[in-house]
Amino acid sequence: MASTFSLILVVVCAITGVIWCLDKMIWSKQRAAKIAVARAHGGAHLDEKTLAKVAPVPVWIEQTAGVFPVITFVLILRSFIFEPFQIPSGSMMPTLLVGDFILVEKFAYGLRDPVTNTKFLETGEPKRGDVVVFKYPLEPRVDYIKRVVGMPGDRVIYRNKELMIRPRCVEKSGDEQEGKTCPGFKKLDVKFEQRGEFTQMGIPLDRYTEQLGDVSHETLRNPLMPDMVGRYYRQPGTYPDEWVVPEGQYFVMGDNRDNSTDSRFWGFVPEQNLVGKAVAIWISFEFEREEGSLLPSWVPTGVRFNRIGGIK
Repeated sequence: MASTFSLILVVVCAITGVIWCLDKMIWSKQRAAKIAVARAHGGAHLDEKTLAKVAPVPVWIEQTAGVFPVITFVLILRSFIFEPFQIPSGSMMPTLLVGDFILVEKFAYGLRDPVTNTKFLETGEPKRGDVVVFKYPLEPRVDYIKRVVGMPGDRVIYRNKELMIRPRCVEKSGDEQEGKTCPGFKKLDVKFEQRGEFTQMGIPLDRYTEQLGDVSHETLRNPLMPDMVGRYYRQPGTYPDEWVVPEGQYFVMGDNRDNSTDSRFWGFVPEQNLVGKAVAIWISFEFEREEGSLLPSWVPTGVRFNRIGGIK
């Protein structure tokens, strides 16, 4: 849907731009010439209103001239600076809730063509802990949002609800090694915070604070749900709950660990699928309502002003 809208913006911008240029370079000069002839034949008694009727600006050209700058501004803003997204599911709870509307920084990981998503200018790369929007690898027309856990070359293990990462390390042999070996897997530092603030199918969830690289963020775990190892993405040469991140790709996970379809289940995110970095919540709507409410489900029931701000 996002790609379709981008294509529509590009087409509308191109059409209105061509009309605007033709009017500036050709049609406006033709109108001015007709007015000059009328002024020469009519003398000084012709006022500006009368002259304007000699060669009026067509309504469709006048409207196009007003639309073109607006469309151009929206296209540039949405394609290269910031794009708004709505959070549709609870896979990133408690960081992002259903009803949050976020801003995605489009230039964080490079400037890209708005239609093909092809990068044409390098500006940066994802860091461990970033919350990123990307094209779902199995269905690129769909946008997903998750947190970057594994960088290219990392080994990642998710076992018994614990995340372990061995950062990229190239082992050398002989004199080159100089007695150094690659470090082993390291469990992330986590701290239990609270149980029951959030629930899943009536089951109270455990909320933890997790240190992922330089980012401290919150996660949720369902203490009664086992790891779905049988559904995990299988990578040759590794254990069922272990993955080696390929070059140019990333391993991502939702903060709601037992309610997120992420890299554990479908694999890695190629660099070219990245859309941008989620940086802020600009508005957040509440959609919960009493049973039997006559309000349509898409109508908000309140605004969560306390959620407006930056995303960790």
